[in-house]
Amino acid sequence: MSMDKKSPQPTRRLLGPFNRVEGDLEVQVEVEHDRISRAWVNSPLFRGYEQILQGKDPLDALVYTPRICGICSVSQSVAAAQALAAAMNIQPLANGMLSTNLILATENLADHLTHFYLFFMPDFARDCYQDKSWFTPTVQRFKAQTGNAAAVVLPARAAFLHITGLLAGKWPHSLAIQPGGTTRPLEAQERIRLLSTIRNFRHFLQQTLFGVELEQIIELDSEQALQQLIQAHPDSDFARFIHIADDLGLSALGRASDNFMSYGAYANADSHLFKPGLFLQGQSSAFNPQQIREDLTHSWLSSAAQPKHPFQGSTIPDTDESNGYSWCKAPRLDGRVMEVGAIARQMVQGHPLIRKIVEHNGANVRSRVIARLLELALIVPQMESWARQLQPKQPFCVSAKVPAEAQGAGLVEAARGSLGHWVRIKNGHILNYQIIAPTTWNFSPRDGQDQPGALELALQDTEVGDEKQASVKIQHIIRSFDPCMVCTVH
Repeated sequence: MSMDKKSPQPTRRLLGPFNRVEGDLEVQVEVEHDRISRAWVNSPLFRGYEQILQGKDPLDALVYTPRICGICSVSQSVAAAQALAAAMNIQPLANGMLSTNLILATENLADHLTHFYLFFMPDFARDCYQDKSWFTPTVQRFKAQTGNAAAVVLPARAAFLHITGLLAGKWPHSLAIQPGGTTRPLEAQERIRLLSTIRNFRHFLQQTLFGVELEQIIELDSEQALQQLIQAHPDSDFARFIHIADDLGLSALGRASDNFMSYGAYANADSHLFKPGLFLQGQSSAFNPQQIREDLTHSWLSSAAQPKHPFQGSTIPDTDESNGYSWCKAPRLDGRVMEVGAIARQMVQGHPLIRKIVEHNGANVRSRVIARLLELALIVPQMESWARQLQPKQPFCVSAKVPAEAQGAGLVEAARGSLGHWVRIKNGHILNYQIIAPTTWNFSPRDGQDQPGALELALQDTEVGDEKQASVKIQHIIRSFDPCMVCTVH
């Protein structure tokens, strides 16, 4: 055999724009031996919200930040309100916290539902899968615009979002969420309507998505239990996904760092429904927000010598930055690449099903979607409990003055993961405002140590032999994170 034959040189491909992704996204991959050896993720749209807020009245953040996004504006409102509450040193009233949790949960669950039915599942109705036994029923059920699932999902989602009308006046971009609670008190008869709306959504999930009571989904504790449930209820949309995912081997696709972080979701006076924390190398540990740094080495931003905490950070565009390839910053926690989202929340919380499937194959396309659907089952019963705890005759909000000089952080969990707002106030105005969105964590560029971001890691080693199959595989990985690119850069 001749030894003179040279190995093929790596080739680069530029992918994008991607359909059914919120905002603009480009991905460049280096392919070697029909596999992705390196990837570079670019957020090509600069927003400028952090600069817009400089010099504004601190309470203006409640008006501006929800407009960062039209599908997760409540999350931005809650983070801004919590940052201001910390700066003002006030605690929201109990009614206000319950109402905020209900409003945020409504948006988050609507996002999970939209992602599954309208963004993720339509990819399996592509012609590249036409030789699969499940292709024809998948086209009938999930094909974009024509699939019959939309006829039941969209009305159910719209009816569920009426909760935001009851509690926040409107959606999106409500001003009801404030540092001291919420400004929309609930009447006794409205609480009955609220409970009825949640129950109707529960009924939809049980009849259409899962095929069983939500409590049976919550109690799943192993892959074996999951498979038994799927076999017993094969006509549910959940079962259809598991069948497709197992046939395509999606559990072997899209593994990233397996470092998980959650800021803690749905707070009450002294705890969270989903606790804050980290899950690193098979171990739980505490989350320390002081360890967050933003690295600008590969961003089109004027960078400091060292990564900075958001309180000291800046967002100054610099298109001449020689190493830049994205407007996105590279947030790191104690130097680590972190994955955030529903799977991170449930790994930190310790849900047995998610812990076991991640222990087996890591975070991947299949496990990320399962975690997202699990949260639908976990949160709806809690919403019923929160609604019953509301006290219509009691106040929902407390007011206070904004100090002339202060700082505060608002750390919440949006549908897509950990969202942070950091505000510094001087002379009664905003001196600095920095935001790190969930997709900033997941879709970050490389840092100064050349560590790829979570998606860049997840794309590495993906087989890309056939061009059509490669394209859809890459899109499965990207969509498994449910990116919101418009929230990524500020």
